Amino acid sequence: MSGLYITGTDTEIGKTLVSTLLIQLLVQQGFKVAGMKPVASGASMLEGELKNEDALSLIQASNIELDYKTVNPYVFEEAASPHIVAEKAGVEIEFNEIIKNYNELQNQSDHVIVEGVGGWYAPLSNHTTVADLAEKLQLPVILVVGIRLGCLNHALLTAQAIRQANLPIAGWIANIVEQDFSSAEENISALQHFLNDFPFLGSVCYQTDLNLSSIKHTINIQNLTKTLSIKK
Repeated sequence: MSGLYITGTDTEIGKTLVSTLLIQLLVQQGFKVAGMKPVASGASMLEGELKNEDALSLIQASNIELDYKTVNPYVFEEAASPHIVAEKAGVEIEFNEIIKNYNELQNQSDHVIVEGVGGWYAPLSNHTTVADLAEKLQLPVILVVGIRLGCLNHALLTAQAIRQANLPIAGWIANIVEQDFSSAEENISALQHFLNDFPFLGSVCYQTDLNLSSIKHTINIQNLTKTLSIKK
C-alpha cells in the first residue's frame, strides 16, 4: 500500500485537477484508490454539513466508498489561510488526527492521493505549516507547477524546500493555467533542466471546460508507477 502527497507552487494552480486526474489514471490501471484533503478552507453547507468542493472532487474520482469526514477532517467555511480560519473557529489542526484518517483510508485502498492546501509553506497554525504535515506523513511528493509568468522562481524555491525536507520525490507536473501564456513550452523546458532531480511526469493543457473527461493531459502513468514501485 502506498500514497502520494500533492503540493503546488501556490494556491489555485491545479492541485485538485491534477490529484483527480492521478486518481482516475490509477483507477484505470486497476488499483483501488482513495483521495484525501486533510485541510480545506472554503466550504458550503450540504446536507447539513460543511463540505469543500475540492474534497468532493477527490471523493467522486475515487473508486471506493469514502466517508467525507475521513477524507476531509478539517474543513472551514471561509476561504482564507487555514491557520486564520482555524484560529477563528477555535480549532487546532492535529496531525495525529490526520494520520489516523490517512491510515484508515490506506487500509481500504491500494493507493491514497493526499492533496495539500495552498503552497508548501502555507501555515496550518502559528507553529506548523503544510511542509510539517508532509514530513509527518512521509509520502513521496509530487509538485504541481502552475505554468504562468513567475512560475520558474516559484517552482525552484518550492523544489529546494522539498529537497530540504528529505522526503521522497515522485516528480513534478506542469499545469498550464493561463490560456494566452505564449512561452509555456519554453518555461516547461527550463524547468526540466533546473528540476533534473525531479522526474517530469507530464503536463496538463489549459482548458476552458473543466469536465475531466475532456481535459487534455500527457501524464505518464508508467513513469509514475515505476517511480513509486507500485505493483498490481
